[in-house]
Amino acid sequence: MDRKKTQSRIRGCYIPLPTLFRDDDLELNLPGMRRHVRFLLDGGVREGNGVLLVCGAAGEFTTLTTDERLHIAAAVLDEAGDKVSVILGAQGTSPRELHALARGASRLGVVALQVSPPFYHVHTDDDVYEFMEALAGAADIGLVFYTTYWQYRLSMELIGRVLELPGVVALKLAAASVLDFERSLRLFAGRTMVIDNQLDFVRSHMLGGQGINVHPSNYWPQWGIRLWELLEAKHYLEAQQQMTRAIAPYYDLASDIEKYTGGEGHLDKLCLELVGLDSSRCRPPIRDIRPRFREAARQMLRDCGVPGVT
Repeated sequence: MDRKKTQSRIRGCYIPLPTLFRDDDLELNLPGMRRHVRFLLDGGVREGNGVLLVCGAAGEFTTLTTDERLHIAAAVLDEAGDKVSVILGAQGTSPRELHALARGASRLGVVALQVSPPFYHVHTDDDVYEFMEALAGAADIGLVFYTTYWQYRLSMELIGRVLELPGVVALKLAAASVLDFERSLRLFAGRTMVIDNQLDFVRSHMLGGQGINVHPSNYWPQWGIRLWELLEAKHYLEAQQQMTRAIAPYYDLASDIEKYTGGEGHLDKLCLELVGLDSSRCRPPIRDIRPRFREAARQMLRDCGVPGVT
């Protein structure tokens, strides 16, 4: 695995695809996910300005089996072809399950796995390091280390150790404070690829970040590509204005939804419905948000200027 080549394939908009289900039985809707991928490709998403993440938190990995994750990856890869790369969310608590995902993803041609520290139990830094070390040796595939600080507060020393493991190609970074985020950028952006999961895109790009985690790209890919172009051109004021235009309203509505139900991906799915694509509820225990929040989502999209809103 060529680290620099892999990093070049996952630059730009890091797009967390929601997992679509059939409404009658909540089985996978792979044809609907294929249509979503074609929509993103038609909107201009390509290797160099974007990458597709499947089965992350917004992709409901907590409700998916290992086989389902690999079926989703296979369908998205087949539809994406050689136009844009695919990352598979491999978060979990079982090393055996993650190693099976790593081997399966490598066979399919997934460019990298997104992995976070194991959760539920209180783990030590050495627990996390050995967990990542074993996964790095499980298959010849890149790893994106995801700093889920709300589950496990990682020390800077641990992050630095993990980044030295063979196969670790990127750091998907969020932090509990702006100071911790900036310090992490100063320490690690020169050592590896950093993907901003903090919604602090201007600051992270100025300090060497090479990717941005953007939910609105799911339903408005042209906007995400334009935002990335502005960052790359160092037109930071206009980039910040675009973030205020489309990201702030999305998260304002997401905050209201958090008071009604948990999870992620539900607002992305509702927005897909409102631009004419397949949608679904999330699997329980997440409740169906569509009846309660459809009109608010429609108004949010219209106010942002999203094209094709029905």
